[in-house]
Amino acid sequence: MTHRWAALAVVLILGASSPGSAWGQSSNTPPRGGKLGTLGQNYPNPFKPDTYIPFTIDDCNGAGGQHVVTLRVYNVLAQQVATPVLHGTDRPILNMSLSCGEYTGFWNGSVDRSRRPAAPGVYLYELVVSGQRTSRKMFVSK
Repeated sequence: MTHRWAALAVVLILGASSPGSAWGQSSNTPPRGGKLGTLGQNYPNPFKPDTYIPFTIDDCNGAGGQHVVTLRVYNVLAQQVATPVLHGTDRPILNMSLSCGEYTGFWNGSVDRSRRPAAPGVYLYELVVSGQRTSRKMFVSK
């Protein structure tokens, strides 16, 4: 039974990250045309013990040039594992106001609020820019 729930969680996460709605529901994408942010592949991948996550804020014509940005890491059960920090700072990328440009998130490979390293396996990371979501997967090695 547990495996069915895990499979359902993976399907839901991947379905939410695909362009358009696979379930016939309306999209939560803002009415503006085009993408607000681009999420790059983390590097190194697979990694141990830490990784960098590049992302770009693309469309700054609206919202006064600023967007609310959140970057999170999830396990395959859709449980939040970590909130990466903005590279070069100790500020978590959680409802952070950012302008157009290229940025890099940093994740030290540990579970939020602990020093325990994340278990080896597949993880998903999600970028939310003013309500518009995109995600990718990464691998933690032994």
